[in-house]
Amino acid sequence: QVQVVESGGGLVQAGGSLRLSCEASEGTDSIYPMAWFRQAPGKEREFVAGINWAGGTRTNTDSVKGRFTISRDNAKNMVYLQMNSLKPEDTAVYYCAAVRVWSLVIDTTPRGYDYWGQGTQVTVSS
Repeated sequence: QVQVVESGGGLVQAGGSLRLSCEASEGTDSIYPMAWFRQAPGKEREFVAGINWAGGTRTNTDSVKGRFTISRDNAKNMVYLQMNSLKPEDTAVYYCAAVRVWSLVIDTTPRGYDYWGQGTQVTVSS
């Protein structure tokens, strides 16, 4: 069954904005969305941003240069990614990564996560 679901992707022009959402399936225990990765054609999966149980965040500043902001809603067990000033090089499938338990550690590698969504496509035109 699908346990982690992303939404909010789409087609935008360069300079535009999108807001991605990630949630665990209703009724699923011990699945906590925590981070966003992305994967462009022909490239490896890349860490974008993460947020831990205490609200601490980490972003891939080399890639997004502070243009993206991650946040969460604990009551809904949801995580969001606000993407501003989008560039064509941001085009990728964006994946939500989840863990079994919250942690202060935000892993920037895929091995640190237990569950993955199937991705939402973000396309930025020039």
